[in-house]
Amino acid sequence: MYRSSYRLAPNLFGISFGTAGLAQFWTLARHTTAVPEWPGVALWITAAVLWAVTAAAYFANAASQKRLRSEAAHPTTGPFTALFPIIPMLLGVALAPYAGSAGKVVFVIGLVGTIAVGAWLTGAWIRLEMRLTDWHPGYFLPTVAGGLIAAGCAATFGWVRLSQLMFGYGTVCWVVLGSILLLRLFTQAALPAALLPTIAIEFAPAVVASNAWFTMNGGRADLVATALAGYALLMALVQLALTGSYRKAPFGPPYWSFAFSYAVGFTVTIRWLQAEHVPARTEITYALLGVATLAYGALFARTALGLVRGTFLPRLPSTPEAAIRKPS
Repeated sequence: MYRSSYRLAPNLFGISFGTAGLAQFWTLARHTTAVPEWPGVALWITAAVLWAVTAAAYFANAASQKRLRSEAAHPTTGPFTALFPIIPMLLGVALAPYAGSAGKVVFVIGLVGTIAVGAWLTGAWIRLEMRLTDWHPGYFLPTVAGGLIAAGCAATFGWVRLSQLMFGYGTVCWVVLGSILLLRLFTQAALPAALLPTIAIEFAPAVVASNAWFTMNGGRADLVATALAGYALLMALVQLALTGSYRKAPFGPPYWSFAFSYAVGFTVTIRWLQAEHVPARTEITYALLGVATLAYGALFARTALGLVRGTFLPRLPSTPEAAIRKPS
């Protein structure tokens, strides 16, 4: 069997995840302003294709390097395996307006996979001897992101009890894991340079929870939505404060941590514009769409350039000594 010199890690699913985030933003904007439908549809199709291509390449690469069984337990890249079932939940919601039953089936399959992976990883984190320094914000993905995204998707289908169940699932996991992750970031050595972009995920729980809550409560700015907005504001300002740190990170797959987190932040912003009936909400929405789309385009272009130059993907270690080091 051909053995690639590159190590394809599950954080590559961040590319299709970020694309789905931008597609969700365009789709919501279509319902609040007069933007055309086709950009959102094109982005959803792109997200689905990228997810399928990434899955095929990743599983083939992992199988050829005999790490399929050990990947999920890897302390650095393991949590990103949860993106494989999470993304289909979003794709199922996007498909539903055009093929209702098929969309629901895709969502349910993704939901079952998300819960299964989240449970397995949580058990692994309890069972394995892990150090606090192993943790990074990607640990939010399996249960916090998975649960809160599932809550919003279920609410879109009108499945009230399921959406409430998954909102509780994701929120409690956010409280538990968030405490561990902030303790790690506050008290331990800085994350390795390659993992610094994952701090963008710290912004995600508040805005993903807000997006889910707005879907669940019919778009009303109530106490829960306002409280979530308060924490989201703090995390947004923290992102600005970390700009200097982000510049130290070499460009690679972890940079896609920015894409979904920030796209959902823009999505929640236009939900607030609608909820508060801001007079200039249409113009602000257009501006946010422009910023988000240009940023995504720049990230995608930089990724394509890195792939062409062979600098985007990590290579396998060339010596036995290097092989025992954790890849970033």
